[in-house]
Amino acid sequence: MNAKKYAAELIGTFWLTFAGCGSAVIAAAFPQVGIGLVGVALAFGLSVVTMAYAIGHISGCHLNPAVTVGLAAGGRFPAGQIVPYVIAQVAGAIAASALLYVIASGAAGFDVSKGFAANGFDAHSPGHYSMITCFIMEVVMTMMFLFIIMGATHGSAPAGFAPLAIGLALVMIHLASIPVTNTSVNPARSTGPALFVGGWALAQLWMFWVAPLIGGVLGGVIYRGLSDEPAGVVEGRA
Repeated sequence: MNAKKYAAELIGTFWLTFAGCGSAVIAAAFPQVGIGLVGVALAFGLSVVTMAYAIGHISGCHLNPAVTVGLAAGGRFPAGQIVPYVIAQVAGAIAASALLYVIASGAAGFDVSKGFAANGFDAHSPGHYSMITCFIMEVVMTMMFLFIIMGATHGSAPAGFAPLAIGLALVMIHLASIPVTNTSVNPARSTGPALFVGGWALAQLWMFWVAPLIGGVLGGVIYRGLSDEPAGVVEGRA
């Protein structure tokens, strides 16, 4: 039943956004016991691993519009299901961001304008990287993410290990790109925090839709061109 798939995507994207962005907002620089960049990277990767095992058999555990579009481009997902999947993913990310805002605002001195795990470029890049540099980083990282997802969920890949490969890939992506864009590779994850930061975050949100979607399509198409797809693999399940 499609409604169950949409609900699973909403819940899964809620978890990815809440756990990943929550680790950045609440725990990354917490005095003396902050988890730092490595901890945030692990939080995002582990959120995907846990949800892949939990809902992979229900919806495929995309949790990301770029993944959904990339899998469709790679022949793994029906194009007619892209829009409802994306709506569910964005709704989950917004709900997670709203809850995170309520929790984070309970601390004295909380200031959402400081970023709230939003993605940005130029002055709003953690390392002040240029717009073109950030664009390239998001395209390449999302492309490789889709390439790994396509390979890990291939019918000839070792069974049961896809969630680990995909989650570890997301950890590696964050380790390399947090200083550049604060790491998106996921338009839904970017949209939730941007709605609460407003201003510059909303003005720059376009990049974190366009670049990941381009990267997702490239990754899906490139892998499809390299691989002989076994019959029956249609949803790119994690």
